Amino acid sequence: MQIDKIQSALQKARLDGWLFYDFRDRDPIAQRILEMDPTRHTTRRWYYFIPARGEAQKVVHRIEPWKCDHLPGTKHVYLAWQEQHALLRKALGSAKTIAMQYSPKNAIPYVSTVDGGTLELIRSFGIEVVSSADLVGQFEAHLSESDWQTHRQAGESIQKIKDQTFAEVAHRIRAGHSPTEIEIQHFMQNLLQESGLEWDSGPIVAVNEHAADPHYEPTPELAASMKRGDLLLIDVWAKLRQPRSIYYDITWMGYIGETVPNDLELIFGVIRSARDAAVELVRERFAAGTPVYGWEVDEACRRIVVDAGYGDAFTHRTGHNIGEQVHGNGVHIDNLETKDERRILPGTCFSVEPGIYLPDQKIGFRTEIDVFVTEEGTIEITGAVQQKIIPLLA
Repeated sequence: MQIDKIQSALQKARLDGWLFYDFRDRDPIAQRILEMDPTRHTTRRWYYFIPARGEAQKVVHRIEPWKCDHLPGTKHVYLAWQEQHALLRKALGSAKTIAMQYSPKNAIPYVSTVDGGTLELIRSFGIEVVSSADLVGQFEAHLSESDWQTHRQAGESIQKIKDQTFAEVAHRIRAGHSPTEIEIQHFMQNLLQESGLEWDSGPIVAVNEHAADPHYEPTPELAASMKRGDLLLIDVWAKLRQPRSIYYDITWMGYIGETVPNDLELIFGVIRSARDAAVELVRERFAAGTPVYGWEVDEACRRIVVDAGYGDAFTHRTGHNIGEQVHGNGVHIDNLETKDERRILPGTCFSVEPGIYLPDQKIGFRTEIDVFVTEEGTIEITGAVQQKIIPLLA
């Protein structure tokens, strides 16, 4: 953790400090930015205050006085709750406006981890609390070069697994079998395991009407069998099985047949164009040195889908931040579920994944790529980018 850079960012934002607070590991943002030891169980409240200028301050409980020992600053140890309040007020000093993991009206829930009671406590000191969302994007969602390399390595494996999966479906169909969604999911999970990857759930393997459910996952009870003429969607996300590795997350589509029907290809063409419009806006803005915000990229993507007559069928945001969690805490590409007014920063990674879901027609479409903005402001897309639905039996 680099306190000098955080203090510089606080001064630039005209904030008096950034207060980190946690209780029973409720704030993963604090855990990562402050590089806390995840193996040591903590049961008492602790605070770490980084002022815009001066020495950092720690407020820890007498039972767990070691909690912030790896961090610089003055330590204040409390026992009774009255002492906790008094020492916290002392640690905050003359601060008038501070950042915390809070989002007004919970607009960005990923950074809204501080409970209402703690906000009331800080405000009772006469201190204004503002959102740390922009700081989180700068210091928690920022990827180092080594972080980025773990993302690329995971991507190389996942792209191969995607190709192997499509080939396996084709092989089983040609052999006269009707593989189920969950059988293919297990096939993918085995490949992910063999490739040294880890993941939290999935992958999604969905045919026809199941592809019209954005978060469908097969179960033994729900899994459909595959046959010729089916539209297949796979969404797979995973990361290297090592510390500080970064997720890779893609969605591809195949058709179980020799040629893809034109009506399916036309709909896929809409989300392909929408995806590319989103990337082009980010590329243009960084090339011009002009800020670009998450909500704007969502708008650029969504406009294409709306103009094609499928606006009501695009039922989720355009994309999400990617980090050590597949849905990270940085800027999301969103002006639907929230208006993400945070600026997209160099050194961050996010998905672009427009979809069109038509349950009445028993079909759904999605394309997903991962976009990384380098420190120089160039736009990198990891791995192959799908241009057409893959005819699996061609």
